[in-house]
Amino acid sequence: MPLQALLWEFRFPQFVERCRQRYGDTFIVNLPVSGKVVSICDPDLIRTVFADHGDRMHAGEANHVLEPALGSHSVLLLDGTEHMRQRRLMLPSFRGDRMQRYSTLMTDITAHEVDRWPLHRAFPLRPSMQAITLQVILRAVFGLREGAVLTQLRDRISRLLELGQASRLSLIPQLHRDFGPIRTWSRWLELRGVVDEALYGEIRRRRAAPDLAERDDVLSLLLLARDEQGEAMTDVELRDQLMTLLLAGHETTATSLAWFFDLVLHEPAVEQRLHRDLAEGSTRYLEATIKETMRLRPVVPFIARRLTEPVQIGSYRIPAGMVLVPSIYLTHHRADIYPEPEQLRPERFLDGRTDTLSWLPFGGGIRRCLGASFASYEMRVVVPEILRRVRLRSASPKREAIRKRSVTLTPARDTRVIADERLT
Repeated sequence: MPLQALLWEFRFPQFVERCRQRYGDTFIVNLPVSGKVVSICDPDLIRTVFADHGDRMHAGEANHVLEPALGSHSVLLLDGTEHMRQRRLMLPSFRGDRMQRYSTLMTDITAHEVDRWPLHRAFPLRPSMQAITLQVILRAVFGLREGAVLTQLRDRISRLLELGQASRLSLIPQLHRDFGPIRTWSRWLELRGVVDEALYGEIRRRRAAPDLAERDDVLSLLLLARDEQGEAMTDVELRDQLMTLLLAGHETTATSLAWFFDLVLHEPAVEQRLHRDLAEGSTRYLEATIKETMRLRPVVPFIARRLTEPVQIGSYRIPAGMVLVPSIYLTHHRADIYPEPEQLRPERFLDGRTDTLSWLPFGGGIRRCLGASFASYEMRVVVPEILRRVRLRSASPKREAIRKRSVTLTPARDTRVIADERLT
């Protein structure tokens, strides 16, 4: 078990690929926190998972390691009727038709960040993408303008995320304590408390706002939302959903943007066609390239479900209590679905269609990511704005290696690039 856990954590792509080659599309891995997990990457088997409405497969239980960061009421940690209640309360805030109003905001924030980039010197792109996506989600979720409140909240969340990523401690229960003079856990709890104080303060201020009913930011909409019994979210529920949006929402999109540029800047033909199509006013190739980069480098590599009763998966009878893991990474790298899967080929998605059982960056079924439309739209706005403002090239002759950080796959060196020229 210790060796498998180390390989899962530090050599994830190589380890799961080797397991599939040796054992096939279904195999078991022993992990210290989750126990025995059954990995699957056959779309026909994944269909069984997505067809379940939470009766036999609990995502919330499988995600329990996220509770210290997100809170027990997070939509990612709930199952059954309470999950559906929270999801229905949140869903109207993320309708696709609402995304259009954020276009100018996203463009302006991107332009401001790009104008700060150095010329002729290598720098890591991923932190800049995080700065953009965190600023966007803070403005979109809270409706805050530039000022002391926004700056304070942004800085506190950034520090909390940085400490959590560096130590992985919120994911490992055995590390939920201090070790003598090493007070990492206490520091993390203190930071979380500071962030909570800011979140509860903003919730109180917003509840008392005289123009609450006229506002259209996510926090205001959540405050106004009512379930079928006419009940609103409590402050604790709001805090947990806001923390989920802030921590999970901005980091994954930032990492997808970093992967996009790492892959595209190593494929001159793709980059040239992308520039040409955008210059002609077309976004078709852009959208296909975004989908292809999310296929090749999915930020979240797997989905997890803990079984509440035995489930038949193909020829296997999986007992209750075990964790079933549809592997996004392995499914996206199936050569029978995506020939030459390691090649960047946006043409795979030029028809605009995606198969919901073999293209899974946002999960699927009743647990599909609520922010999928927001994240996709943000990438379609941020990428063209960057390409319009600066000429980039990779600082490395090869694609970045994959590094597992907490529950995400990121570029090992954060996508180091060089800006050769400002275009505007």
